Formats: sequence, structure tokens, C-alpha cells
Amino acid sequence: MEEYLLLMRLDILTKENQPSPEQMQEYMKMYRDWVGGIAAQGKFVKGVGLSTEGRVAHTDGVVTDGPFAELKESLAGFIIVKAESFEEALVMAKDCPILGGMGNSVEVRKVQQNGNR
Repeated sequence: MEEYLLLMRLDILTKENQPSPEQMQEYMKMYRDWVGGIAAQGKFVKGVGLSTEGRVAHTDGVVTDGPFAELKESLAGFIIVKAESFEEALVMAKDCPILGGMGNSVEVRKVQQNGNR
């Protein structure tokens, strides 16, 4: 089995896309259940949520604040899963409850082992 990174992005700017506190609690339960289902199959490796605060270091030595207000999508977190194929990892991603939110997305990337690309 290979490892795949599922990057979750949320629309943090569009006011009408922001959940109420009650909706957020329900979404978090759905998310925990989704991750729990992956873990129950022995395919969950690890994952973390990310804060909305950040800084970006550029090649010219300049450091800027982030995420940037002009970008609607913000990286909210990620999980690493085990899957037999890219397609299996994509099926897991397509079941992610954050996709129920307008403007949200889940990107799937294969984790390269031993420096191989």
C-alpha cells in the first residue's frame, strides 16, 4: 500500500459559505466519523488541522503575512492515508464531509518514499 496526502481547503472569505456554530459542530462530527471510518479500515496514518494564521518566506528574503485575503481557499488541514491506488485515495477524498461546503476542495497527492518522484 502507498501513502497519500489529502489536503483540505476551505472557502474562508465568502460570508454566506461560513457555517453557523451549530453547523460547525455537526460538520466536525461528520469529519470525525469520516476519519474514524478510514482508521477502522487500518488506512489512517496521521492528520492535523491548521490555524488560519501564517507567514510566507519568499526566495528574496521577504516575509509576508498569510493566508492572503485575496485567496478564497485556505489550507485547513490534511490527513495521510494508506491506499492500494490513487483511485482508492480519491474515493476517500470524495467522501470527505468538507466537500458539502460551497467552494471547498480536497486535493490528493501521492507521498513519495525514499526521495523518488
